[in-house]
Amino acid sequence: IKNGARIADLGAEEIVKHIKPGQSEIEIAIQGRDRMEREIVTTYPGAEYMDTWVWFQSGINTDGAHNPKTNRKLQSGDILSLNTFPMISGYYTALERTLFVDNVDDESLKAWEANVKVHKRGLELIKPGVKCSEICAELNELFAELGYLQYRTFGYGHSFGMLSHFYGREAGLELREDIDTVLEKNMVISMEPMIMIPEGKPGAGGYREHDILVIKEDGAENITKFPFGPEHNVIKN
Repeated sequence: IKNGARIADLGAEEIVKHIKPGQSEIEIAIQGRDRMEREIVTTYPGAEYMDTWVWFQSGINTDGAHNPKTNRKLQSGDILSLNTFPMISGYYTALERTLFVDNVDDESLKAWEANVKVHKRGLELIKPGVKCSEICAELNELFAELGYLQYRTFGYGHSFGMLSHFYGREAGLELREDIDTVLEKNMVISMEPMIMIPEGKPGAGGYREHDILVIKEDGAENITKFPFGPEHNVIKN
């Protein structure tokens, strides 16, 4: 799983190299996918190579968590959603980031910073002895204070390991309001808050950060290292 997270980071690094106005979502996604698959082959020469993919959306195409990529060309000022998903013999990992092309307007920056603040708090809350529902309750309160709770989408995270979106995952380890599972040492879970501002409103688009954590004795280790937030991900190539 840790190697999968490392490879997800490599996919993101490759994608960033190709972000500039005029490039298409699909072509950029292909670059990230190919980089990850080559690294999987190098690291695990005898592995099964299947289901590694990239979702990469731009502009209003970011308004859903798992929208399909298209041939839309990037424009200066676009919001971007980067999603890298390496699969190594059934072990599934993921990295997801919000980025902007060249610059970010004030309303988009405000929404982005709000989601990043919730994400950072969520990372702090992942530790043994905490209920999934308790994490959701605190993060919902924070979103409400920031004025973005009405734009929040789905849960805050879920289990990772021998699974995929095709083959299912642990229903009992979801960061949702109705899940009272208590986090334990050695569980692997994501933190992935998302808000979606509807088309036509200032700052329209989807904002999402996604990291994977391994729960330790007294906290958690974030195994996805690619940086997040406006100070890192306004891309000027």
